[in-house]
Amino acid sequence: MGIDMSIIWAGIIVLGVFMYVVMDGFDLGVGMLFPFFQDRHDRDVMMNTIAPVWDGNETWLVLGGAGLLAAFPVVYSAVLSALYLPIMLMLIGLILRGVAFEFRFKASDARRHIWDKAFAGGSLLATLMQGVTLGAILMGIELDGGVFVGGAWDWLSPFSVFTGCALVAAYVFLGSTWLVMKTEGRLQQELRRAARASTIAMAVAIAAVSLWTPLLHGHIAERWFGSDALQWLLPVPFLVVLSLAALWRTLGSERRNASPFSLALLVTFLGYSGLVISIMPIILPPSLTIWQAAAPASSQGFALVGALFIIPIILGYTAWSYYVFRGKVRHGEHYH
Repeated sequence: MGIDMSIIWAGIIVLGVFMYVVMDGFDLGVGMLFPFFQDRHDRDVMMNTIAPVWDGNETWLVLGGAGLLAAFPVVYSAVLSALYLPIMLMLIGLILRGVAFEFRFKASDARRHIWDKAFAGGSLLATLMQGVTLGAILMGIELDGGVFVGGAWDWLSPFSVFTGCALVAAYVFLGSTWLVMKTEGRLQQELRRAARASTIAMAVAIAAVSLWTPLLHGHIAERWFGSDALQWLLPVPFLVVLSLAALWRTLGSERRNASPFSLALLVTFLGYSGLVISIMPIILPPSLTIWQAAAPASSQGFALVGALFIIPIILGYTAWSYYVFRGKVRHGEHYH
């Protein structure tokens, strides 16, 4: 029995997307929290918590996109054709926040607010478009012979807009708990309050997605309630509720600084795993499977050699950067 390259590559892409959601998710969340903290020094601290790691966090988005092109070119082509506008807007948002990140530290006091707004706006635009893209993919992409045949605005729907808003709530949830872990004093207390509000928003978003998704998508409803996947999905909602309850409790304890972020990561993992279980082995709803979309096995095998070389390097320097810059960030420190 040979090795199924499609399953291996599906696992690599699932890993890459999850790592991106977690790592770039919290620093996008930090950007979206900027408008709620007007003090310049507070914003300096917030930005300095992500300054050493934010560039590396986006590596996982590149890995996911490159893996999709190498292993599942039909999906890559269809997604870019169907979702060209939201993907371009997402990239514009990422570019805008990247430029704002660099320029903010060099701007005069009179002009710094411009780059603060650009950083927050770019973070919001990128997050919203990522969520819209996810919602549009879940809605299904119309293909004929592996080629997109739908309209230019098929991606825009109430469900995709809602998933965009839900992802905003998720990233703010991650960002606020990250900042609770990395700050102290008055700023940390304010962030604990923000984290409580984002926890409520996250719980509402999870509940709404869990209700809306099976009602809208028959193939997902069948997976949830009429297949063997139910035994894997059943523990997820209970674990989510327990994790959110534990997170809420730790936010009330000034001694528990790292626990809120750890529990937020657990909630994110549970939600993401529930999504993967709900659709796999379909890689592009409503019906395109990983085997139907796969590149030739020889191409997948050739690309896998490079992936197995580069992924440990990415994991290594990511772990090292987080280890070196562990601990609190205080007023007056500068990590740019």
